[in-house]
Amino acid sequence: MTDTRVLPLVSFDLTGKVAVVTGGSRGLGRAMCEAYAAHGATVVVASRKVDACIALAAELSEATGRPHLGVACHVGKWSDCDALVSTVMAQFGAIDVLVNNAGMSPLYESLDSISEDLFDKVIDVNLKGTFRLCALVGTLMAKGAGGSIINVSSVAAVAPTPGEIPYAAAKAGVNALTIGLSHSFGPSVRVNAIMPGPFLTDISKAWDLEAFTRRAKATIPLQRGGEAHEIVGAALYLASSASSYTTGAIIKIDGGTVHPPA
Repeated sequence: MTDTRVLPLVSFDLTGKVAVVTGGSRGLGRAMCEAYAAHGATVVVASRKVDACIALAAELSEATGRPHLGVACHVGKWSDCDALVSTVMAQFGAIDVLVNNAGMSPLYESLDSISEDLFDKVIDVNLKGTFRLCALVGTLMAKGAGGSIINVSSVAAVAPTPGEIPYAAAKAGVNALTIGLSHSFGPSVRVNAIMPGPFLTDISKAWDLEAFTRRAKATIPLQRGGEAHEIVGAALYLASSASSYTTGAIIKIDGGTVHPPA
């Protein structure tokens, strides 16, 4: 017999939730902050540039009529990660959604020119800080009402190019963290990752866009880079109850740039 029950529509409603987004003042992080606020969440915008965080929080407050918060945080420093969590808990009493979006991928002339300091900075921001915030917030979520952690990885984790090898290694670590922590914090905390390809955000200002466009038409099925708003669907899905049976997932959003091995 055909099941004729009408299933409820999937909801991205985040009313009453507190969402913390690192690297939240620009690019993909900003798009996620705006989407979360529009869908009912109280948003904490965190990055090293506190003025930009405060400015975005004020814009979100004006648009939604609810208070949002901008906080300074250098995620490569564990003391800053600890302070961020303490500040949010003191202000709002809970963290329901954590997005580890802060990252850096500095250019270098050659592999042997990479200094120890540069290598450590890349690992600190992209991997060490992600681990620390996951550990702190995931533990709080697991002791409380649960929640959702979303790590922002990169297709470089599975298809590294010569110009981003330390970054790629760090993001491969983020993928491993995502899967491992989904086991550590289940069943009440879901841990997933978004794995973006090339997006035309602030970072693309340093690219040779003519060369990128030629390359995109030849190698990317959608023949272009992504726009920041195109990350929002996945970010809302993973933050909301729509993804209630999704954990340990790594969702590739890259226009088809990278294909998994057969």
